[in-house]
Amino acid sequence: MQELHTALRIRQAALHLVVNLTVIFAIALASFGLMSAASSAFAQTTQTADAMPVIKANFVRPNDMNTGALLLPSTRPGQYVEAPRLATDVDIAVNGPIARVKVTQRFENPSQGWVEGIYVFPLPEDSAVDTLRMRIGDRLIEGVIKVREEARQIYEEAKREGKKAALLEQQRDNLFTNNIANIGPGETVIVYIEYQQTVRQDHGEFSLRFPMVVAPRYNPQPVIQMVDFDNKGGSGFGVVDPVPDRDTIEAPILDPRENAKINPVTLTVKLAAGFPLGTVESPYHEIASKEQDTETRILTLKNESVPADRDFELKWRATGEAPNAALFTEEVDGKHYLLAFLTPPRIAPDKLPKKDREVIFIIDNSGSMAGESIEQAKLALDDALTRLKPADTFNVVRFDDTFEVVFDDAVRADGENLAIARAFVNRLTADGGTEMLPALQAALIDRNAGDTERVRQVVFITDGAIGNEQQLFDAIAQQRGRSRVFTVGIGSAPNSFFMTRAAELGRGTFTHIGATSEVREKMGTFFAKLENPVMTGLSAQLAGGAGVGAELSVVSPDPLPDLYLGEPVVLAAIADKPEGMLAISGDFAGNPWQVNMDLAQATKGEGIGKLWARRKIASLEAERSYGSDWEALNREVEEVALAHHLVSSRTSLVAVDVKVTLPEGEDVASTKLPLNLPAGWDADKWFAEEEATDIQNDVPSPQKTFLQNFRKQATQLVAAAPTREAAAEIAQANQALTLPQTATPAERNMIIGLILMLLAVMTGAILRMYGRFGRKVRRAETARNAEARNRLP
Repeated sequence: MQELHTALRIRQAALHLVVNLTVIFAIALASFGLMSAASSAFAQTTQTADAMPVIKANFVRPNDMNTGALLLPSTRPGQYVEAPRLATDVDIAVNGPIARVKVTQRFENPSQGWVEGIYVFPLPEDSAVDTLRMRIGDRLIEGVIKVREEARQIYEEAKREGKKAALLEQQRDNLFTNNIANIGPGETVIVYIEYQQTVRQDHGEFSLRFPMVVAPRYNPQPVIQMVDFDNKGGSGFGVVDPVPDRDTIEAPILDPRENAKINPVTLTVKLAAGFPLGTVESPYHEIASKEQDTETRILTLKNESVPADRDFELKWRATGEAPNAALFTEEVDGKHYLLAFLTPPRIAPDKLPKKDREVIFIIDNSGSMAGESIEQAKLALDDALTRLKPADTFNVVRFDDTFEVVFDDAVRADGENLAIARAFVNRLTADGGTEMLPALQAALIDRNAGDTERVRQVVFITDGAIGNEQQLFDAIAQQRGRSRVFTVGIGSAPNSFFMTRAAELGRGTFTHIGATSEVREKMGTFFAKLENPVMTGLSAQLAGGAGVGAELSVVSPDPLPDLYLGEPVVLAAIADKPEGMLAISGDFAGNPWQVNMDLAQATKGEGIGKLWARRKIASLEAERSYGSDWEALNREVEEVALAHHLVSSRTSLVAVDVKVTLPEGEDVASTKLPLNLPAGWDADKWFAEEEATDIQNDVPSPQKTFLQNFRKQATQLVAAAPTREAAAEIAQANQALTLPQTATPAERNMIIGLILMLLAVMTGAILRMYGRFGRKVRRAETARNAEARNRLP
C-alpha cells in the first residue's frame, strides 16, 4: 500500500508540473498576442493617419432612395449604408421552337471599398450556356471554356493579381453562380451571359419560362454512416454530406418586411412563332405587346422593370392549327446535328385503352410551402382526389421534417376513404424542414408489385426547395419498380430541375402551378395525362438514302421518354450524312405507329449542335443515379461540354482582364449578393424558422443557434465591405458597422492562449478530484491499519 501512496504522489506532482507549465505558456502566448495586436493597431493607425485620406461612409436615409435598395443599418439613428446593386436586362429571341437568350448583369459597387461580388441565380434547366463576356469601360473580355477546376484556378490567380475577372459556374442544371473579382469603389462591371433552349409545347400551347430568383433551399444535415474507402480497401464509419456544396448554393435572403425589393429586371421578347399568332399572354406579369406582322410580336414588361422575385412565363397559341412537325439541321466540324419536333395524331380520350390505377399522392407541407404555395398544393390534391374513380386505389403521404401516411396501404377510392383523406389534407399547415427522401421512399414501396392489371402512379406535389436532389434521383432510379413518378411544381419559383429530372427518371411528366387560379385547369390537364398514357417504346433510326435502317449515331435523350396526352416527341441526334428519312416509331395507344421525316427538307438552324450537346450531358448525368461509373461519366461530360463550349457540372466559363486595377496592399471584401424572398412566401414563417431551434432533433442546438444568428447578421452585412482601414475609420468616427474580419496572427495567439488556459483550468479540476481520491485512499488505509493494531494482543 505504501507503494500505491508513492505512485499517487508522483503522478500528482507530475500533473501539477504540467498544469503550471501550461498556464505559464498560455499567459505568455496571450500576452504576446495582446502586445502584437496593440503594436499592429498602433502601426495601422499611424499608417492610416500618415498615408491614407479619411474615408467617410456614404450614409443615406430611406426617404433619400428613389428605387429599391438594400440598406444596412448603422448605429446612427435613421441612417444607413447602401449595399452593392445588381440590375438585369433580359433579351429573348424566339424563332419557331428555338429561343436564344442574352442576360446582361450590371454589378455596381456604391461603397468606398474594393469588393468581389458573388451572385447565385437561376437559368432554365435545359439551357445550353455558351457565352460569357465582361465589359469594363470600353473593353470587352471574352470568356473561355475550361475544365471546372482549371477555370477556378485561373479566376483565383487573377483575383490575387488584382485583375478584374468573371467566373460562371453551374451548381445545378438550373442554378449558377457568377463571381466578379475586384470591383472598385463606385465602379460598374457588366457581364453578358448567353444561352439557347427549346420552346416547350403541350396541348397545342407553346411556352417559355425565364426563372428570376433562386428560392431558399433546405439542406439536410450530414450523417454518419458506413462508407467504402476508395482505393484503400475495407469500409468503416464516415461523415456523408448529402449537400456537399451547401455553402455555394445558399445566398442571403432580403427580409421584405424591412426592406424594399431589389434586383430589378427588364425583359424584352421578340417572338417569331413561324405561324399566325393567336393569344399571347404572361400569367404572372403584365406585358405590353407590339405586333410586327401576323407571326411576330415584340413583348416587354408593362412596368418596364420588376423585382426578381418570381419566374416569368410566356405562352402563345396559333390562330388555327399549329404545325405538328419540324426538323432542323446544322453542320459543325463535319457532323450533322438534327433536332426534331413531332406531335402524335390526336385521339379522343374515350378511345384510349384504360386501366385501373393505384395512385400515391405525396404533399409537401414543409415551411417553404407556407403562404400561397400550401393553399395551391391543398387545392391541387383535393382536385386530384375528386378525379379518382371508384375502381382506383390511393393513399396520401405528407412530409415536413417528418412524414405521415394516411392509410396502412392503398385503399379503394370510395366515399368514406376520400372523406378521411380530405379531412387530413384540410388540416395541413406548412411548417418545419423539407426531409423529402423518407416520404418518397415510403411512397415507392409497392406491396402489390405483381399486379399487372393496375397502373401504379406516384404524384409528387412540392416546390422542390431542397439541395439534396441527387439523393432523390438515386431513390427514384433504384427503387421505382413499376411505379411512374409525376411531379407537380408549386409556387412562384419552383425547383424545375428537380421536378423535370425526377419525372424523367420516373417515366412520368412534370406540371407547374404558379397561381391558385390555375389549379383546376392545370390539374384537369395533368390528370388527363395520368389517365391516358399515349405512346411508349419510342425509337429513331435512318431509313432510305445512304443510311438505310441504320441507327442514328447518338439520340438524346436516351432512351426516348414515353409520351402523354398532348405532348410532342422532341429529340436531338447526329447523322453521318443528312440523307434519307428520319423514322420515328413507337406503340401508339396499343397500335404500332411510325412517321418518316425527310432530311432533305430540314430547315437550316443555328445552335442545334449545342442543344444536342446539352441534352446529351443531361442524359449522361442522369446515368449517375443507376450506379454507373461516375469518373467515366464525368470524363464524357467534359469532352462533350468542351467540344461545344458549354457550361456544365464539369466545365466553367472564365473571363480575365489583362490590366491590374487593384491598388497594391488593398483588401478585397467577398460578399454574396442578397436575393428576394420569392413572391407568395410567408416571410413571418420563413424568417421565424431561420431563427428557430434545431428542427431535426426538436431541441435547441447551441451550434445551430449560433450559425443562425451569424447567418442573420451576414444577411444584413451582404453589402460590399469597405477596406479594413475604411472599416476602422467608419467604426471609430461614425460608429456605423461592425464587419467580420479574418483572424490576424496576434488574434490567433490570444485565442490559442485562452484555449490553453481553459485546458489548464480543466486539468486543475481533474487534479483536485484526483487529490480527493488519493486522500480517501490514504484515510481508508490508515483506518484499516489502526483497526489491525487494535486487534493485536
